[in-house]
Amino acid sequence: MNILQVLPELNAGGVERTTIEVAQALSEAGHGAAGHGAHVVCNGGRLEDELRAAGGILHKLNVGSKNPMSLRGNTKALIDIIKTNKIDIVHARSRAPAWPAKAAAKATNTPFITTYHGIYNAKSGLKRRYNAVMAKGDIVIANSEFTKAHILKEHGVDIGKGEGNIVVIPRGVDMSVFDPKLVTVKDVAAIRQEWGVGDNKTILLPGRLTRWKGQLVAVEALKLLGGKAVLVLLGDAQGRDDYVAEIETKAEALGVSNRLILAGHSRSMPAALMAADVVISASTDPEAFGRVMAEAQAMARLVVASDHGGARETIIDGAGGYLVTPSDSQALAEGIAKVLALPKTKYAARAKTARKRIETEYSAAALKSATLAVYERALKNAGGK
Repeated sequence: MNILQVLPELNAGGVERTTIEVAQALSEAGHGAAGHGAHVVCNGGRLEDELRAAGGILHKLNVGSKNPMSLRGNTKALIDIIKTNKIDIVHARSRAPAWPAKAAAKATNTPFITTYHGIYNAKSGLKRRYNAVMAKGDIVIANSEFTKAHILKEHGVDIGKGEGNIVVIPRGVDMSVFDPKLVTVKDVAAIRQEWGVGDNKTILLPGRLTRWKGQLVAVEALKLLGGKAVLVLLGDAQGRDDYVAEIETKAEALGVSNRLILAGHSRSMPAALMAADVVISASTDPEAFGRVMAEAQAMARLVVASDHGGARETIIDGAGGYLVTPSDSQALAEGIAKVLALPKTKYAARAKTARKRIETEYSAAALKSATLAVYERALKNAGGK
């Protein structure tokens, strides 16, 4: 079967990473008689080479444009791609590209699948209608039980074909990549030197620099922690220079500028996670899944996360880490302090158990298998197009 995944771009993020993993699964399955094709439509990005290495075929198109005037042109271009490449299923992973993808799928009588990757809140009927396209797939994939509950609450079961039309497939961690055994002491030392953290206890907050990710809450927690602990914010600003300036201003006002590192993007997340003593998620709004918390545990790092959203599924409070009150810097500081105070043997034992749980319940292998099963189901429902 030939699958067409549609998303805005191929830069860092859970949507992009999952797209590549599914392309890899299709490519691997295609070595046999099935002959699967992994096609991707987006505007490109820095992960293009990874997609190609995974066996994916990239069709560049600015399908993520929110300009209504682009809808007709993008729909026509997608119809051409579907026909030319004999696409069996169209799989949309984001709202803006989902609109022309849905129209193109309908025009070509091609099964249409969506993955609801995020929690799309709506403050108006117009925005709710815009978001609702992600709940209109012949099959809708939710990346967590939390996301499924949101879909049902926000859109109702009548939006598609009922609750049974929603399939929960958690984001997966590639355990062959996120493996502590593959990261050397030299790798860790190099990253810590790059960050300039010395021998200080290191708190790592991975994620793009945007307000709801809670970097400001983390800076406040850093002040409350005192001592020599340092906070590394690892992620792109993506043009949010005003927000970066606000983070730096707050750190200066609290007297922790010398303990705050804005490290930018990292291409070696496994090593970056291993270089930290504790990995945190301070999101003020619920994460649909929160992949980095699963990846951190896979790397045998204990975590502290806001007690809402997908974190409640990936983290067992008091085992793999701690869940703390969202937007509460005092609670965040206390959770971090608990992890940093653990004896090395107890830390290692808990981390080993947490990694095993991630491998069992949240692996990329499980995601790939479940997604291919959804494709097979969609084809069967469509009469084997």
